[in-house]
Amino acid sequence: MFRYLPTLCCLFAALSAGAQSSVPSELSSRIPALMQRDRIPGLTVAYFETGKPVWVQHFGVAAKGTGAPITDSTRFEAASLTKVVTAYMALLLTGSHELNLDTSLRDYLGNNYDVGDDPRFAGVTARRVLSHSAGFPNWRRDSLLPILFTPGEKFQYSGEGFVLLAKVMEKIKGRPFAQLAHDSVFLPLGMRHSKMMFDTTLRALHAPRHTWMGNQGYAADYRNVNAAASMRTTAKDYASFLQAFLSGYRIAPAVFAQVFRSYSFPDAKKMPGVSWGLGLGLDSSATGRYAWHWGDQGDSKALFVADIRHRKGIVYFTNSANGLSPAADILSTGLGGSQQGVVDWVAYGKFEAPAAAFYTSLLQDGAEKALRAYLTTRENKIGEDMMNSIGYDLLRTKKYGDAIAVFRQNSVDYPGSANVWDSLAEAYMENGEKEPAIVNYEKSLRMNPGNSNAAQMLKKLRAQ
Repeated sequence: MFRYLPTLCCLFAALSAGAQSSVPSELSSRIPALMQRDRIPGLTVAYFETGKPVWVQHFGVAAKGTGAPITDSTRFEAASLTKVVTAYMALLLTGSHELNLDTSLRDYLGNNYDVGDDPRFAGVTARRVLSHSAGFPNWRRDSLLPILFTPGEKFQYSGEGFVLLAKVMEKIKGRPFAQLAHDSVFLPLGMRHSKMMFDTTLRALHAPRHTWMGNQGYAADYRNVNAAASMRTTAKDYASFLQAFLSGYRIAPAVFAQVFRSYSFPDAKKMPGVSWGLGLGLDSSATGRYAWHWGDQGDSKALFVADIRHRKGIVYFTNSANGLSPAADILSTGLGGSQQGVVDWVAYGKFEAPAAAFYTSLLQDGAEKALRAYLTTRENKIGEDMMNSIGYDLLRTKKYGDAIAVFRQNSVDYPGSANVWDSLAEAYMENGEKEPAIVNYEKSLRMNPGNSNAAQMLKKLRAQ
């Protein structure tokens, strides 16, 4: 039998009515302007403080095309915030001695999963998966899952590791992962509007995605369960979960003591305060230690950051590709202090008004004319990530020539970035131009020897 959380439920029932903090009113005043600035159609947010009522509020619309409002039951894509729920589930099993954080996951599965005969698979453990140091790429390119380096050697963000860990949990408990999530997390924490997949019976309650230009896209109605990315939820539900996780609710004390330790470091030079604990990003600064995670499903994005010591935090979900753009503003209002590591991490999502004007011109006049006008009149360069996004928008709609032109300009503006050469190579490859694709992938790999995508694509191209 699971014990429920009456205290948390009562807090949420109160919502903003009894909140004493000034944070809710400050967020209420500021968020609409941020959404207008960054072309975000809809945003739902929850703020929580230990021992104080939680505030939840919705802004904008769930679907721009219909004007459908956001309600308490509107489901948003959790994207990679799903991983934190998966981590919590693994920690519960660790506390019940059904899962050992340092035992090879191969021992639980009884097979080599999709790794093949790579002996390094023996070093893949739950701890390394949760700290993104198992050696897997984020996502595989084909049926074989490669191990890129010796497990435990360094940080490499990976959704594949969480999918593997879910398979292990299914094997241990003998139940599908979605059912495990419902039974061990959603039900005991009162998360009535959360599931590990799109619910086709409640289609109208799912917020569709919107492009970075603010146009409605589609509802991501795939029904497959993915332990790294497929959860649908509300800000209120997810805040309930965070309060439970941050307080160690139902986690064995000896296990909870390990959660906020730093096990891997993404970039010690550029982001010295950022590390990874057990399923959570960590950001240390002069104002405290923060647990965090971001979610990026393309045209829908999410973020939470919580003060570990004081167990207060903020979580928000958006139906927009620009959902990370107001992160710094929302965090400064909601938490104060400094979460610079988080801000730097999600900076790639910043909306740029000049980019919107350039993109409009590009669609009307084509890349050659739009680029000529842009280069003649620009005061500042469009950011590397923003220009890359424009290129990929063109690539998705099979405007290969325009995409190549945009990526080429990005390589001129940011020649020191391995990523721009990788993107240019991909555009050439999609256009059937093998030789320039190889040249640019080689350049990207020379600049960043750890670029596993470039290495895999070169292998594929050379085999043709």
